[in-house]
Amino acid sequence: MKILHTADWHLGKKLGNFSRLDEQKEVMQEICEIAEQENVDAVLVIGDLYDTFNPPTEAVQLLYKTLKRLTRNLTCPVVAIAGNHDSPDRIDAPEPLALECGIFMFGYPMAQAEKLDLGGGTNLKVLNTDKGFLELKLSQIDTPLRIIHTPYANELRLKQYLGVEHREDNLREILSTHWKNLSEKYCDKNGINVLLTHLFVVNKGDTEKDENLWEEKTILHVGGAQAIYTEQIPTQIDYVGLGHLHRCHAVSHTPCPIVYSGSPLMYSFGDNADEKYVIIIDAEAGKPLTYTKKLLTKGKKLLRKSIEGIEKSLEWLKENENAIVELTITTEDFLSASEKQMLTNAHKNLHTLSSYIKSKNGENQAAETGKMNKNIEELFEEYYKVKKQSTPSHSLMDLFKELMG
Repeated sequence: MKILHTADWHLGKKLGNFSRLDEQKEVMQEICEIAEQENVDAVLVIGDLYDTFNPPTEAVQLLYKTLKRLTRNLTCPVVAIAGNHDSPDRIDAPEPLALECGIFMFGYPMAQAEKLDLGGGTNLKVLNTDKGFLELKLSQIDTPLRIIHTPYANELRLKQYLGVEHREDNLREILSTHWKNLSEKYCDKNGINVLLTHLFVVNKGDTEKDENLWEEKTILHVGGAQAIYTEQIPTQIDYVGLGHLHRCHAVSHTPCPIVYSGSPLMYSFGDNADEKYVIIIDAEAGKPLTYTKKLLTKGKKLLRKSIEGIEKSLEWLKENENAIVELTITTEDFLSASEKQMLTNAHKNLHTLSSYIKSKNGENQAAETGKMNKNIEELFEEYYKVKKQSTPSHSLMDLFKELMG
């Protein structure tokens, strides 16, 4: 059995004023092509399908088209769960139609699909369902695929939908018990047993020992969700597919591979992953599961650079014209409006431009602090020149002064 694992698509996301939709269309196309080339038997999309609770129409259309293509005419089921960026109701809404296409969408923790035979000569069937559990008979494979699915869950959602009260360790306790009960009831060595969740999963104590996890620790309580420890994974599980963190990496291989596929594109300048992947899982009942990373090639790099001097900055911008960039430039004096405009015009994807003054003692000082010597009218006039490439009229300056007053 071959399974493709992907996550954190964030369809509809923008980076400031930069739309990423064209890049997302390209990388969705690439993911579909990989699924077809690898002839995978199932696809797992593990949360943050959209970037916001109310995504733009183009993002919704892209999601549905991609999921439908991935099913390859009912021969390859797709299981998609909600992340913290998704509206659970929006993920659940298309379920009746999605099921007819072989797409299983779960918005809330403990959601349950209906038992059905999709027919059409595909032999794709839902053998068993339970709260947070799905067992599938795939088209050409006798071995069943068992999936424990846990969309993004926090204490608030657990209280709202399960009636449980908030305690500091509530989420870990509930999920650990829930996963254990489902594994003991449904998961044996005669099938492939997979757990999907969109949460922060870590080896207990690792966040205190590993400074590289500092940035990822900031996700720890997004929306009120705690970290889940690898020791809570049931021993019956063959693979844990994760979404939430955007760097492709394995958290652990005990008791099984516990893997973040990462996002398909770089979505922030703090993303240090130069390369993006999907995961291809090879599984056979009763044997240790293996997986490989499949490189994604679409999408722009997000680059940060600090450079001394305008000439070197222009040269670097030209060398990286296909990236989205943050540039910090150090100069001997303040950048003029025309110099700023020249730098802006030199790169169509210049996201942020910051400047520093090289002081006599060798330390750099933020150029913006030097502007404290100018009054607010002078600063507004300089800003206007950069934005409009012309000098503001007397009447406009009078209006500005009136507003300031």
